Amino acid sequence: MTMTNAVKNEAVLDSAHVGDIRGAFGTIRHGDVAARTGIWQRLRTLLAILGPGLIVMVGDNDAGAFSTYAQAGQNYGTSLLWTLILLIPVLYVNQEMVLRLGAVTGVGHARLILERFGKFWGAFSAIDLFLLNALTIVTEFIGITLALQYLGLPKEWGVVAAALLVMAAASTGDFRRFERFAMILVVFSLFLVPVFMMVHPPMEQIGHDLLAPGMPAGGKLSDVMLLIIAIVGTTVAPWQLFFQQSYVIDKRITPRFIKYERADLWLGIVLVLIGAIAIIGMAAALFAGKPEFGNFQDAGAVAAGLGKYHSHLAGVLFSIALIDASLIGASAVSLSTAYALADVLNMKHSLHRKPSDARAFYLVYFLLIAGAAALVLIPGVPLGLLTNAVQTLAGVLLPSASVFLLLLCNDKEVLGPWVNGRWTNLFTGAVAAVLVLLSVILTASVLWPDISSQTIINVLVGGGIIGGIVVIAAHTVKLRRDAETGADLADEAKPSKLYMQTWRMPPLDQLKPMVLSRANRLWMAVLRGYLVVAVIMVVYKVTQVALLGH
Repeated sequence: MTMTNAVKNEAVLDSAHVGDIRGAFGTIRHGDVAARTGIWQRLRTLLAILGPGLIVMVGDNDAGAFSTYAQAGQNYGTSLLWTLILLIPVLYVNQEMVLRLGAVTGVGHARLILERFGKFWGAFSAIDLFLLNALTIVTEFIGITLALQYLGLPKEWGVVAAALLVMAAASTGDFRRFERFAMILVVFSLFLVPVFMMVHPPMEQIGHDLLAPGMPAGGKLSDVMLLIIAIVGTTVAPWQLFFQQSYVIDKRITPRFIKYERADLWLGIVLVLIGAIAIIGMAAALFAGKPEFGNFQDAGAVAAGLGKYHSHLAGVLFSIALIDASLIGASAVSLSTAYALADVLNMKHSLHRKPSDARAFYLVYFLLIAGAAALVLIPGVPLGLLTNAVQTLAGVLLPSASVFLLLLCNDKEVLGPWVNGRWTNLFTGAVAAVLVLLSVILTASVLWPDISSQTIINVLVGGGIIGGIVVIAAHTVKLRRDAETGADLADEAKPSKLYMQTWRMPPLDQLKPMVLSRANRLWMAVLRGYLVVAVIMVVYKVTQVALLGH
């Protein structure tokens, strides 16, 4: 691989990842170290950086999110809006860590797991991500078919056209063209706002339910808890971690521009919240007092409800927003998979390259899209079973993704001066423990649909107590070790701004092996056992349903 002298001591896996930042709204020349002092200079820099955060967050409001949020609104009104506010810090902290990993290391998430945790975890993460994402892309095309049905357009031609559009957008060999395509989809996601305004939901009630946590009156606790977990699962998805880290690398963003990428992420979080609140609020107001309230079917039925109780225009706008969400979701999820596999297998992988120059990378991308589109068009395919499988596999992958992310962001060989601070570790440790707990409940609920409310409460209370003790104990041990070794004093001498902006992870073969503490080794052993058991049970359950129909 040919690289400039400036990057010989950096872990650049693809030479296409070095060069000018050519974003949708501007360019930053490679090696540009000029200070941004004026407002106009900072704005131009931000415009050039915009993209990764917006795309990953708006892509999170995909077809699956439309269904989950609409179900929350149609079945329980606006009573679960507070969950979105609680997820804001989780979204930011998780995605900020991966954007930091991408900008500082130049290596994708899957490759870092492989190099730092070994072949088992590297292979497991790549294979599980591939299976989960492949099924997720199927749900995106299910969303497209539901929207086409309401619009009265032929499903076959619409699905084929959507698949070709998604494949064509990423295969021009011009990163900027793809990002401009994605940003157009980001803008079209705002079609949900006029639909929300048309329905006129009660704003005072929405404001109250956003800020005051509560449970729906009369709702069955087990059903409500599973929907809350589904909201968490659709808002904090494993593919987001892999996508944003690789996309930041592919866009050639370096530590010098991390603060601008953080601003991009915040803008994305604002948009994802606008979309989620709009769907929940609209569905709640639309079906309040109607026979359909409490009887959610799918996003297509929501579009039909808009046409029935409000206007055909509202149904059309909602359907267009659903197609838009499915397109950006399919693009981002497919790219996250192609990036991850190419990282692990050390193949050329960049949107700066044409298909002829990165055949394997684009082949994975094309096959995922084409395969998902074909499955949706095959008569008799159990689409409901596929949707359940997506939820279950997400539950299996999320614990490992959260734990790996936290460990990588404390690996000084990987992040150097950019490692997590103490309070970030305490918060993310608590978040990881909660996500592990929720994923266990989600996986169990899919495997045993009749799980009782009392069982869920027992798991939450018992797991919460154990998780809290573990997080506090781990943090206390770390504080004592830092005090004994003097690391707490060393942390007070913060590195210079220039050092922070120019520090990059060395090539992978120059890194010292990761040394895990006893507590972390125990975490990994428990996680490995849970994953093996969960995968066996999921495969058994899915096979049973597919063959026996129950």
